[in-house]
Amino acid sequence: MAPAAKKTSTFEDKSYDGFTEEERGAMKERARELKSSRAGNVDDETAVLEKIAELPEDEAAMAQRIHELIKENAPELKPKLWYGMPAYYLNGKNVCFFQVAGKFKSRYSTFGFNDPANLDDGDFWPVAYALTKLTPAVEKQLTTLIRKAVS
Repeated sequence: MAPAAKKTSTFEDKSYDGFTEEERGAMKERARELKSSRAGNVDDETAVLEKIAELPEDEAAMAQRIHELIKENAPELKPKLWYGMPAYYLNGKNVCFFQVAGKFKSRYSTFGFNDPANLDDGDFWPVAYALTKLTPAVEKQLTTLIRKAVS
């Protein structure tokens, strides 16, 4: 009887193009956030502010200022962590978020909007913006977008 042929997995022969370490970390953070939230043992705004305080100084300054802009211009948005990032919810739905550059080793931070944001403008409109610095002009643009998102 001939020896059994050795089985090989095609997976072993290929490089893995799945989630990055940073993406897996974000998913684990999200799972912890959901578990904490369901248990009712977390104050969402405190969690966001603590996360902001952990960021590198330049990104923390941007995240803190964005947090202030949202509280001043759209107080109906409630802060909550989302994949380890500051996010802002209306009626339980994520309207917008701030993603720091370091989160996924990006070149720039991002301020983005999700489906509940009222930004529709015809058949095509932006939903995420690269941020390298918060200037008065950028703050004015963000304020306009945030107000429109909750209108």
